[in-house]
Amino acid sequence: MVKLAENKHYSEHKAIERLPVPSKVYLPLIQHLGKICTPEVKVGDTVKSGQRIAAAQSGVYAPIHASIPGVVAAIQDWPHPVLGRAKAIVLEGDGHCEGEAFVLKSRKEVEKLSLEDIRRIVLDAGIVGMGGASFPTHIKLNPPKPLNTLIINGAECEPYLTADARLMVEKTAEIVEGIALIASALGIKEIYIGIEDNKPEAIKAFSAFPQVKVKVLKSDYPQGGEKQLILNILGKEIPRGKLPFDIGVLVQNVATVYAIYEAVFKGKPLIERVVTVTGSCLENPKNLLVRLGTPVKNLIDSCGPLKEEPVKIIFGGPMMGIAQYTDEVPIIKSSGGLLLMNEKEAQTLEEGPCIRCAACLRGCPAGLMPCQINLASERSLWQLAKDYGAADCIECGICNYVCPANRRLLQTIKRAKLEVLKIK
Repeated sequence: MVKLAENKHYSEHKAIERLPVPSKVYLPLIQHLGKICTPEVKVGDTVKSGQRIAAAQSGVYAPIHASIPGVVAAIQDWPHPVLGRAKAIVLEGDGHCEGEAFVLKSRKEVEKLSLEDIRRIVLDAGIVGMGGASFPTHIKLNPPKPLNTLIINGAECEPYLTADARLMVEKTAEIVEGIALIASALGIKEIYIGIEDNKPEAIKAFSAFPQVKVKVLKSDYPQGGEKQLILNILGKEIPRGKLPFDIGVLVQNVATVYAIYEAVFKGKPLIERVVTVTGSCLENPKNLLVRLGTPVKNLIDSCGPLKEEPVKIIFGGPMMGIAQYTDEVPIIKSSGGLLLMNEKEAQTLEEGPCIRCAACLRGCPAGLMPCQINLASERSLWQLAKDYGAADCIECGICNYVCPANRRLLQTIKRAKLEVLKIK
């Protein structure tokens, strides 16, 4: 782990604001890890807010819902924050959501729900891991082995980002309700929430709920990785090639838990999320509650005026985020942050040859040899990259950060991970 400049001061004390409802949204048919969804509407159809508009028949997927009421204007290729471009459903509305209503459940009704009921609600709501992984949550709620520990990830270790921190402060009781839902359904008694020590307000808020054990973590990066979180809270290591459920643990991000609460108690599908919009280029960095499918230019305009023109726009934080080529790209389910960088912050340093210093080995939280995977990847030696454990890379970016030769280690390792998947 490494200590990074946190730069959370831009937005950490900014209460969540609701971004005005956009008149047009672009909803990609894939906002999750898994199968691309198939449209269930056609051009010209009128849809209600929260209506399911795309899904898959089976497999790993999460359905897509209309985030605004309106008319299906198009189904077309559109910029995607992760994939570059993807098919999207374009909805046009009038910028209002009057009459928007979901089916509320009483506490008595919720208490009668079985695990299968909750799983179905979570699937129908299209909830995915909102910490960035975007894995469909209903599948994580169907573990192949018994679980004994639930860990809620409130670390938010990525520099600049504060969306989860504000959610923990402003929606503490609702998150605790969501935690109770998960724990009760899965029969879990041991519950922890891991929060970094740079979030004293969130620590204080959750300390008022004794049913959840607060674990205060050092504000090191990448503290929020599943394996790092489990090691630092439970003292347990996950063997290479294994997952948390193999040692009886389930990890859920705080934003995901809040989405579960809203789906179960309010009947509300995942149609909006909190996004941190930040950076030195902005006059007014904010934490915004944003309808999915909203173009990022709307968010930037809301945080203006610009103090200087951004040279780079990144979805996410500076370590694991993805640079964008247009401000037309929409917010999707895994979009926790939007970072605007100026010329000095975004400068690209010249890459040199590997000097065999082993800094990347010492820094890698997954215990890998990034320099060796990098060399194998550059030579298209995919079996060798697999042998070096490329598939276990968590893509944290520390190897790039600590490399004195400015090697593009992470980029080549990502390529290797894709090629390793093709090896039988």
